[in-house]
Amino acid sequence: MKLSMGPQHPITGHFRFILDVDGDLVIKLDPDVGYTHRGIEKLAEKRTYPQNLPVIERTNSYCDSVGTMLGYLEAVEEVLGLEVPERGKYLRVIAAELNRIASHLYFLSLGAVATGFETMLMWTINDRELVLDLMERLSGQRITYTYPIMGGVRFDMPDGFKEEALKRLDYLGKRIEDYYTMAAKNHTFKMRMMKVGILKPSDAIRLGIVGPNLRASGVKADVRKDEPYEVYDRFDFMIPTGKNGDSYDRVGMRLKEIEQSISIVRQAVKDIPKGAFKKWAPYIVPKGEAYTRVESARGEFGYYLVGDGGIKPYRLKLSPPSFRNLIALPHLCRNVPLGDVPIIFITLDLIPMDVDR
Repeated sequence: MKLSMGPQHPITGHFRFILDVDGDLVIKLDPDVGYTHRGIEKLAEKRTYPQNLPVIERTNSYCDSVGTMLGYLEAVEEVLGLEVPERGKYLRVIAAELNRIASHLYFLSLGAVATGFETMLMWTINDRELVLDLMERLSGQRITYTYPIMGGVRFDMPDGFKEEALKRLDYLGKRIEDYYTMAAKNHTFKMRMMKVGILKPSDAIRLGIVGPNLRASGVKADVRKDEPYEVYDRFDFMIPTGKNGDSYDRVGMRLKEIEQSISIVRQAVKDIPKGAFKKWAPYIVPKGEAYTRVESARGEFGYYLVGDGGIKPYRLKLSPPSFRNLIALPHLCRNVPLGDVPIIFITLDLIPMDVDR
């Protein structure tokens, strides 16, 4: 029989699965998307380049605002031939990595809900507040920041930010061990996650999977290392990978990436140079085109921008990571128990707004 799962908000978000089931066994899954479509690519053609900043960040606003917007700015700056001041680049990296930590903590909270670990949910959501407080100090906002702008960032690092950031990062670094004890080493959690939704490396590459999901399958790929942007080539950090490519590895990958992001932010706040944090950028962008990509919290985010010499983009094409990772969902949900579908969906970290745009 056919079973419709969704589009209610709990677990699945504004998203629907159409399942072919035989008793409790899922034979086939078809994603039904479009419930959060807002036409962002078309909207970008009707607004000036600066006006597009709050529009584009809402592609994935409540999880990874900075990571979503950086690639757009880099594409605009490439067409402009504009070089961002060094201090501005460091501040962009600090904001992007703090946002990555907040996004991964949110992912862990959803994973806790999916497996019934209410305590883990409260831990990660409360610890996420520490990061959101830092972002509020830096940008003035808690969720949608519009912090990076054309030519740099909107505000400089405030007084006392470095000391407070290091103190909170030290705390979060210790909390990672608690997360491992609470979830990764928990027998029930392991039983629920291990060998569920195994994505082989060859399948991950063939399907075009990106980000932590790709790395959890054992493929060492990260734009920050493969094609460094901003000042990522100046920091010492690792690209962790998984062994089995299952749901357990995908959860563990986020824990490992939080550790690496903490390391990057520590280095950045200690080594940030003095000087200007932004440069004036013209409103009129010359004719030209650019393709850029960044490593957002969910993986590689691609941007193709065409300028026609005016104040608005002629065309902007977005290739978000959730859209690219969505193809793994029907691939992994073949001949699996119905109860495993929410686990597989949550551990792929798909954001419906990211998929629909």
